[in-house]
Amino acid sequence: MSDSAAPHVPAGARQRLPLAGDAGDQDGILLLGLNLRAAITSLPPIFPELAGALSLSPAAISALAAVPVLCFAVFSPVAAPLSRRFGEERVLLAALVLLAGGLALRGALPGGLLFPGTVIATGAIALMNVLLPSLVKRRAPTRAGLLIGAYLMSLSAGAILGSLLAVPVFRSSHGSVPIALGLWALPAAAAALLWLPQARFGIRPAEPGQVRRSRIADLGRHRLTWQVTFFMGLQSLIYYATLSWLPTMFRDRGVSPVHAGDLLALMNFGNAVTALLIPVLAHRVRDQRLLTSLTVTVTMAGLAGASFAPAASAAVWVLLLGLGQGAGLGLAIYFTMARAPDPRVAASLSAFAQGGGYLVAAAGPLLVGFLHRATGGWTVPMTLLLAIGVAEFTAGWYAARDRVLHLTVTA
Repeated sequence: MSDSAAPHVPAGARQRLPLAGDAGDQDGILLLGLNLRAAITSLPPIFPELAGALSLSPAAISALAAVPVLCFAVFSPVAAPLSRRFGEERVLLAALVLLAGGLALRGALPGGLLFPGTVIATGAIALMNVLLPSLVKRRAPTRAGLLIGAYLMSLSAGAILGSLLAVPVFRSSHGSVPIALGLWALPAAAAALLWLPQARFGIRPAEPGQVRRSRIADLGRHRLTWQVTFFMGLQSLIYYATLSWLPTMFRDRGVSPVHAGDLLALMNFGNAVTALLIPVLAHRVRDQRLLTSLTVTVTMAGLAGASFAPAASAAVWVLLLGLGQGAGLGLAIYFTMARAPDPRVAASLSAFAQGGGYLVAAAGPLLVGFLHRATGGWTVPMTLLLAIGVAEFTAGWYAARDRVLHLTVTA
């Protein structure tokens, strides 16, 4: 699909569309991105408190850590079909409503609805994860790197707030689990209200002629698809494993709960810096192998230092880890768009890569939790993550080459 095939937008509607004008581009992206991680990152800093208040076993806490990534894997594939049926703007609005509802449910009845509410909320996040890159591809292809960076910076800002405020909110509410869990429904509900005007447009990606319905299945026949998918999955595996267990690891090493949450926020601050920068740089070069190599190397150096260096130097290593992780996520999201020839394929590739990639990533929190319980320490699980970094480097090297998927389109 050429850029000229983008759907026509009425003149009077342009300023109200999230990606139609210069002033609206980043506003729409920031609005959605801010809600994509706070509900997830606000949990790990208070895992010990949740375990005590809700009588959750270590296995249940490990499962809770894995639920978001499993939901990303399960719900990502349905995003593209829903977008074709109802339009991206309307699906994004519905996702925001589901996100607010799921978070409100788990806050209202945490004893019975902690897991169902988390499933609803993170399933909604999965839809937004998939559709935002294709929205950018469709509405602003010439500024894709900048807008992907803005979206990921906003995502990281939400992650920072979630991890930074989790312990203070729990303590200031006198240990109220409903407040600590339900608070994050408010920004999601506010975002849904602000996004409401976009639903009237319901723009669907235009298709040149008739596209074969087997196109998503065809994606799996291309090595490039699997290279993008495994890079997405392995960088996500390391991120969600560290997101889930670094606070507990630091607390086991004598770090206070508040400081452990601050370290997680610092990691996500590093994510924000490079998530904004790296997609812009990637957009300016045809081959991203150098960027990918530096990204994985920095990630592994930060992980090694955070895991094995003295706790007094943890801030330096955690920041380095965050810088590498943010760059990895930025590249992974960028590849789902840059390796696609048109917005429709971008949505399908994003769904394929995120569905398969997050299925791989779901093993991270579960595996680290299991190995920690089995060995009674953190050396074995963190060493395994470092080994997985080698596989991430390999997948990223191939995904970063100047290649585009070629899929059959019939007239």
